[in-house]
Amino acid sequence: MVTLTPDPAPHRHREIAESFGAEAARYDRARPHYPQAVADAVLDGLPGRRVLDVGMGTGISALPFDEAGAHIVGVEVDPRMAELARSRGFQVEVARFEDWNAAGRVFDAVIAGQTWHWIDPSAGAAKAASVLATGGRLALFWNVADPEPEIASEFAAVYRSVETGLPFTPWAAPALDGYDAITGAAIAGIRATAAFAEPRRLRFDRQTTITGEAWLDQVPTMGGHNRIPRESLTELLDGLARVVDDHGGSFTMNYATVVILADRIAA
Repeated sequence: MVTLTPDPAPHRHREIAESFGAEAARYDRARPHYPQAVADAVLDGLPGRRVLDVGMGTGISALPFDEAGAHIVGVEVDPRMAELARSRGFQVEVARFEDWNAAGRVFDAVIAGQTWHWIDPSAGAAKAASVLATGGRLALFWNVADPEPEIASEFAAVYRSVETGLPFTPWAAPALDGYDAITGAAIAGIRATAAFAEPRRLRFDRQTTITGEAWLDQVPTMGGHNRIPRESLTELLDGLARVVDDHGGSFTMNYATVVILADRIAA
């Protein structure tokens, strides 16, 4: 899940963006996947199935596209994450997307799952336009997680009680509310290129039950959490565990996969 931060420009905090590999195996194990419907919608009507996955991470974002028969090249800034994606059979090149050399390659889709907020929205959109075929598509998507309000409120209270050093309080407000700034910045960057048709939005909703064990496995993979001092992280996880235990050992998580699509127009 994206870091729930009020910072309007999270891409300026590259030290967080480039730290996820410290928990690569846990990230791969614990992070939620994406509905197959996302890949189907992105690929629908494209001239081909050459896909560039920006910020591929461990390959989670690429899985539904692989299932749909796409040929995928990944760009990933963290070599530890890239190595895990390669173990899945994906081709991955280690670089910051803004600096990456496409070597003349052209793609039918540029996708980014849970990563575009770590990329300069204007430079990223311009780079995507430069490697997309006419009629190709830029697809940016995020899994947004919202527990039921009572659980969310209790989680936020735990965060407030611990000296985490985080510049935000997760779950203090509905997570979807925090995405207006993120998606707004992405859309503004796309519009600024004048290389895309007007962006459009899609949303795919689902629910899942998360056990306390699974939740405590996932929390340390969230943005900035691997920078919390060990003792504070232990205190945080203990507090979150008590909340889940008080609700019977599991809780319902409401997921919305938010998608921004923009089609490349002729130069």
